[in-house]
Amino acid sequence: MATSVKSFFLSPNPPPCFFPPAAATVSLSAPKFLVLATRFPSILPLVSAVPMNKRRRRTQICCATPAVSTDTTHYEFHDDSSEVELRLELGSESISPKDVFVDANETSLVIKVQQSGYIRTLLDTDSLYGVIKPAETIWYIDDAQLVVSLKKQDPELKWPDIMESWESLTAGVMQLLKGASIFLVGESAEINHKIARELAVGLGYTPLNTQELLEAYAKQSIDSWVMAEGSEAVAEAEDAILENLSRQARAVVATIGGEYGAARRPDKWRHLFAGFTVWLSLSEAIEEARRHIRDGLQGYANAEVVVKLGGWDANYSKNVAQASLSALKRLILSDKNLPGRKSLYVRLGCRGDWPDIKLPAGWDPSAGTDVSTSAS
Repeated sequence: MATSVKSFFLSPNPPPCFFPPAAATVSLSAPKFLVLATRFPSILPLVSAVPMNKRRRRTQICCATPAVSTDTTHYEFHDDSSEVELRLELGSESISPKDVFVDANETSLVIKVQQSGYIRTLLDTDSLYGVIKPAETIWYIDDAQLVVSLKKQDPELKWPDIMESWESLTAGVMQLLKGASIFLVGESAEINHKIARELAVGLGYTPLNTQELLEAYAKQSIDSWVMAEGSEAVAEAEDAILENLSRQARAVVATIGGEYGAARRPDKWRHLFAGFTVWLSLSEAIEEARRHIRDGLQGYANAEVVVKLGGWDANYSKNVAQASLSALKRLILSDKNLPGRKSLYVRLGCRGDWPDIKLPAGWDPSAGTDVSTSAS
């Protein structure tokens, strides 16, 4: 079954370079683009994106400019703080600078060379790991290598690789999270569980599943528990589990999906705010997800990242996980203080005042003690 995905997150002041102007749906069999928007913490209009190749500016930098793929290209990559350097093998044949085509945009890069009467693509990506200053791109030929230097817009962002891939995202987002956990919510416990395992393996985090924990505690299935005591009893029990897990660092927590789960209830998010929340949405249309966010019909509207699934196939779990990481990366980059504020929220006891955290009188968060210690 073909599966499409959209992901979006909401944030107070997202950098405009991350969010171009129109919508797109992506087939997960060849996931190249993400639809991104932000939500944190107030309700903002959804912002969407189009594939970069539909809007790429053809700017001329040192030579000419076209488009392509890295499947057979060998390259070296180096991050030097304010800029990144890419070295691509040209082969044994002598190549003149006039035969090199480089097209750079904020988040895309295309490199081609003309050899023996045909054009060979060295690299074509619409998903650079970060954002560059295209006007400051320079390149030159060094022996049998093409050297391309790209100036970063954010010198503080460490690039694990030139492109945004599963490998670069897991390495990069792990650093950005600074130990903060991830909570997956949504209509399907199965999907939450599958994606949690993918994320945990990639990030080196601990995978946790509230349904499994509750069933082990109650020694019965969630369905039989609901039949015996009702869905509210299950939601209350999961809320108690989430209270304990809110103090767990470096974990990916899959929550109970659907009407039984605590996450569906807006008043049960006190402990979910301890980590970064991702809503894996099975809504029939993007408009339904937008309506939930606007009207607050479900607790899922509190999520900081939304990944919209156009159907489900477990074979595409890693693609959905990658979309989640991409959106989480952009959320944190829009406000780099978020992981620290999450940590502060936990130290204060997850009192439910997220995101407007209120510090106790006379308490110094830099002292490294929690509220109970400072009050005793």
